[in-house]
Amino acid sequence: MAKPGPAPDLCVVIPVLNERDNVAPMVDRLRATLDGIAWEAVFVDDDSTDGTREVVAAIGAEDGRVRLLHRIGRRGLASAYTEGVACSLAPYVAAIDGDLQHDETLLPRMLAVLQAGRADIVVGSRYVEGGAVGDWNRGRASLSGLATWLARLVLRTDLADPMSGFFMLTRTVFDRASRRLSAIGFKILLDLVASSPDTLRVMELPYRFRSRTAGVSKLDAGVLLDFVLLLLDKLVGRWVPVRFILFAAVGLMGLGAHLVVLRLGLTALSFRQAQAVATACAIGANFTLNNRFTFRDRRLRGWGLGRGLVVFSLVCGIGAVANLNVASLLISAGQQDWWHAGLAGAAMSLVWNYAVGSTLTWGVRAR
Repeated sequence: MAKPGPAPDLCVVIPVLNERDNVAPMVDRLRATLDGIAWEAVFVDDDSTDGTREVVAAIGAEDGRVRLLHRIGRRGLASAYTEGVACSLAPYVAAIDGDLQHDETLLPRMLAVLQAGRADIVVGSRYVEGGAVGDWNRGRASLSGLATWLARLVLRTDLADPMSGFFMLTRTVFDRASRRLSAIGFKILLDLVASSPDTLRVMELPYRFRSRTAGVSKLDAGVLLDFVLLLLDKLVGRWVPVRFILFAAVGLMGLGAHLVVLRLGLTALSFRQAQAVATACAIGANFTLNNRFTFRDRRLRGWGLGRGLVVFSLVCGIGAVANLNVASLLISAGQQDWWHAGLAGAAMSLVWNYAVGSTLTWGVRAR
């Protein structure tokens, strides 16, 4: 029986979602550029529907360096990367997109820099001399520039391209930052650098961002929301969960919807009838917005959507009763005036709705 070999020196984590036509070219490029290096590639698939997993599995059956991690009910490049690293023992770990837009030929240089102890993390950068964003239009380039400027607000390290998804670091650096990671959205490099308890030595190597030739871009408005949430989490997350902040913001919008519907309903209905309709509309609006934004990574679909709405409505109903009881108790005790009592009741209801709703409506078992 052959003795098992040592763990590879380098693990390349490749998050993918519906990238079937890019898998084989990516593996071929890694084989060519990492020749002579002990490496492995972990494709982290977020439940693709185009046959991506089957392609990875077929290649992995012939080449043991190619591995597959299939995630169900979870989305996002940041969390995909962290889980991919966690299933490897390599002392050096890299991140590269599965769409072939990053220049994989930089990987040996990155590894050499880390092995020589010249940096803690090496970043493929579009914004240092020699780098370029390729054929981006002016709007996308401007948006990227704004995001880069905002990202620097939460960093303690000078980094020209904190939005890069192409980098390599030592496992020690990853392990020291891992318990502080937000794992929100797509910007894992920003998350890692901002979460590190140490001031990291960063080296940036220029590369030219390529154009996509197969598959479909995953950039949408949700990516922008995730970026904002990541920044908020790094700024205030140690005190208040950022998802709770978004949940509360949605609640305020639901209150506005409630008042608008109530006012319109009073033109044809009694107050009790209009209040019932307004409450139902507000709960429906809150559920829809929370499902679309607050719990975007756990979004309910199909039959789960109807079940989730029923559970969320029940949770909110109990929260409303708690709101009333807390406020009434404070008033009857004579310890608070009406508006303090009202705010205390509303706060109680908000915390209840978030804590129980996030567990029963958008929890793992609900998915």
